[in-house]
Amino acid sequence: MNKINHYIDTVFEPQDQLLEEVLDSIKENGMPNISVSPSSGKFLTILVSIANAKNILEIGALGGYSGICLARGFQEKGQLTSLELEEKYANLAKSNLTKAGFGEQVSYLTGPALESLESLAQKNKRYDFFFIDADKGNYPNYLESCIKIAEKNAVIAVDNVLVRGTVADDTLEAIGHTNIMKEFNQLVADHPKLDAILVPIGDGITIARVK
Repeated sequence: MNKINHYIDTVFEPQDQLLEEVLDSIKENGMPNISVSPSSGKFLTILVSIANAKNILEIGALGGYSGICLARGFQEKGQLTSLELEEKYANLAKSNLTKAGFGEQVSYLTGPALESLESLAQKNKRYDFFFIDADKGNYPNYLESCIKIAEKNAVIAVDNVLVRGTVADDTLEAIGHTNIMKEFNQLVADHPKLDAILVPIGDGITIARVK
C-alpha cells in the first residue's frame, strides 16, 4: 500500500511548492501531520472539477491543505465553507487559502462541527460537495448531517476509510479506529440514500453520490 501510494504521488503529483509550504506551516505551528496525501489532494481537485461543484462544505480544516485542493477544483467560481474545532487551525488554514488566492472564497466556522452542521441546516444551507476528514468517531453523525443539507446528486468524499489497511487485513494490528471505520464503511455501502465506492488512494477515500 505504501509503495503504491509513493508511486502514485511520484508519477502523478510532482512536488507542489505551495502545498509544501502549507505542510511546513503546519509543522511550524506544532499541529499534527495528518493532511491528505498529495495524490489524495489531486484526486479531490479532479473530483470537484468533474462534479462541477460550486458550493463545498469541508469538515476538518487543519492547516488548509485539503481546502486548497478542493478550491483548485472550482477555481474562481466556487465557495468553500470549512468547519474546524480549533480556532488556531482555522486561522492558519485561512492564511494559507489566502496565499493560494482563495481568501475571498472561503469561510470558517469554529467549534464542534455537529453544532455548526445543525446551524447550517436551520439556515437551509445546501451544498453540492462535501469532504469529511475529522474525528473518526463522529463520521456516521457527520454523514447523516451532510445528507440533510445536500443537493440532489451531491458528492460526499470521506478520508481515512482504510485505516492503513487494517480494515481489510486481519493480519495487521488494529489501530484505535479500525473497528469504527469498518462499521462506517458498511454503513455507507448499505445506505439507502447513497451510491458509493471506496477508492484505495492515500489512506482510502470513499466517494458517495446522494440519490
